[in-house]
Amino acid sequence: EVQLQASGGGLVQAGESLRLSCAASGFSLIGHAIGWFRQAPGKEREGVSCIDPSDGSTYYKDSVEGRFTISSDNAENTVYLQIDNLKPEDTAVYYCAARRLVDRKYHYWGQGTLVTVSS
Repeated sequence: EVQLQASGGGLVQAGESLRLSCAASGFSLIGHAIGWFRQAPGKEREGVSCIDPSDGSTYYKDSVEGRFTISSDNAENTVYLQIDNLKPEDTAVYYCAARRLVDRKYHYWGQGTLVTVSS
């Protein structure tokens, strides 16, 4: 069974850091793209970063580049999202998702982890 388990969220103060984890099971990261998305209260879900664990290539939304770092541990089948210098506007539920590299849509979604940043 394909599963994605997101974890690592919490309540932090502005300027602090968090590392989110996305543990994949039931499939290999190789051959898939793993994306991190977030949905803030009252807003639509947006993609913030993704990685191709096959070659390490990454993408970041402009507004988070420089503060967010995505990485993968292929041996552990886990993708991480390091978030530094957190801002109140980063408050959201963060989801990880997976798609095959040949697909455009993400088919597998984790349950989300809540990040709350206080000012």
